[in-house]
Amino acid sequence: METKDTFLRGRGAQINPPSPYEKIVRDREPLDRALMADGWEEDKLKTEYLDTHPKTILNRVESPDIPMEWSMNPYQGCEHGCIYCYARNTHPYWGYSAGLDFERKILVKRNAAQLLETELKKKSWKAAPIMFAGNTDVYQPAERKFGITRACLEVFWKYRHPVGLITKNSLVLRDIDILEKLASEGLTGVAISITTLQEELRQFLEPRTATVQQRLKTVEALANAGIPVFVMVAPIIPGLNDHEVFALVKAAADHGALGVGHSMVRLNGDVAVIFEDWIRKTMPDRADRVLNRIRDTHGGNLHEKRFGNRMRGEGNIAAIVHEQFRIAKEKYMKGRKMPAYNLDLHEQFKSPQLRLF
Repeated sequence: METKDTFLRGRGAQINPPSPYEKIVRDREPLDRALMADGWEEDKLKTEYLDTHPKTILNRVESPDIPMEWSMNPYQGCEHGCIYCYARNTHPYWGYSAGLDFERKILVKRNAAQLLETELKKKSWKAAPIMFAGNTDVYQPAERKFGITRACLEVFWKYRHPVGLITKNSLVLRDIDILEKLASEGLTGVAISITTLQEELRQFLEPRTATVQQRLKTVEALANAGIPVFVMVAPIIPGLNDHEVFALVKAAADHGALGVGHSMVRLNGDVAVIFEDWIRKTMPDRADRVLNRIRDTHGGNLHEKRFGNRMRGEGNIAAIVHEQFRIAKEKYMKGRKMPAYNLDLHEQFKSPQLRLF
């Protein structure tokens, strides 16, 4: 891939679009690229961890496109830097940009486990699968420092409550001991997101995530430990990874995944600005073709907000992708299925007295 000399390697976004909620005017280009070209390093690229103090941790999922009723995020922002990430659009609510700020200003919820326990032991709470992610990756680099994800998993196990995880990071294997216990009671499943098998493309699309081979090994390790594992091929970006459908599904099956899902890329809000800037800097010769093919899947737009359509797309390109996945799953995943979550145990573990038995 050809890139400009001033491309910020190790980061996804190359710019900081202004937040629509700020009165100040933000510098869209936060770094002096002329100095960068001379090998100058800028402290502004360093990741900052900022404490926040939420009063609640669970979020009700309103979207019919998401299979779980609840989600929770121990962090806001994500150092993985995936250029297409829809969650970038939530960072402006905190007063930061959806661009570089999303990757380098990580909000930390140190009290997440305590807040979760408060919710799960309420008499009024009824067990329902909680998606442990949504606007962040629970195993992003911050987790090595803070361990909030592990603390939350210990709460899920204490109260025998179902939880689903999705990640791009092999750090999930650190917690395989807790996940094995949860899985033994039908309380968890892990989704590993694998967007491409091309390591060079992965480095540009998702600069601080685990490598392709690490993720495949993670799928295999989880499966071998008896933990139900699913591979999420998301997003499919026409012109970049849509030709990999069969290879991706086969790789997932070969490494023990029980299922595969996918979604089409959608570039809502500031993500469209960030993505277009990124692809013109990383792949200038392919930029127009990729952007036009994305528009073809969303009625001429880069964005899509309609429930039902926003993750599936429409038109010929999307239809071909969906059919390829149908055939690939029939060929490589036939007979495999993720188990249902066990919702029956939690009620008896709410009470400290009952937990004694």
